[in-house]
Amino acid sequence: CLSSKNENTDPNHQFLWRSRQKCWRPDISDVERISFGKPAKKKGTGSRGVPHRLNEDERFLFDQARKKGFLEVIGSGWRPQRREAPLLNTYRNLCDARGRAGIVLHKGSTGMDDKVLVDLSPLRLPETFQAVMEECVQTVQIQPLAGTSSDDVNVGELEAWNDVERTEENDDPWETRPIYQLSPFLISWVLPRSEAKALSKKLADMFQTIEVKA
Repeated sequence: CLSSKNENTDPNHQFLWRSRQKCWRPDISDVERISFGKPAKKKGTGSRGVPHRLNEDERFLFDQARKKGFLEVIGSGWRPQRREAPLLNTYRNLCDARGRAGIVLHKGSTGMDDKVLVDLSPLRLPETFQAVMEECVQTVQIQPLAGTSSDDVNVGELEAWNDVERTEENDDPWETRPIYQLSPFLISWVLPRSEAKALSKKLADMFQTIEVKA
């Protein structure tokens, strides 16, 4: 499961990235099923501790994200009354199923402090993340924030990562574990609304995240 391929084969694209092949990933159909609260056919696609069932508003945003190549949410994307983020969980699951980076635009309250996040973890090649991040920053020519923040991810997922243990000496979690048990690798920017949207569109093109038939 160490094989990978260059997903960016368009000669007009100068930005290159890779995604791990032949490893455990959910099926897109299962991602859709659990988003409706139905059981997945492949074991490990969902978890009771990491909610994925979407309400009507979240489903609209999810469907739009598939067409645009990036997810737009207001604020953190959490359901404050239940401290859950099923939309973020489901979108990350979808990105993992497709072997694509996850791009999320968190809209701030003022329109001047929107946060754009790129999560490279669905590519499942952690040894390449630093190089991809550096090339990404060089391509967009916008300096990102330093480091990552746990505020940008689901607490339920953080708890799941803490439970990850290698069951065998040679067990590589990036090959065998579901995405909610893998820590994200985030690149983030804070920008005014118009610039944040423009960057999100550019990133969607660079990472080829738009689903043409969505």
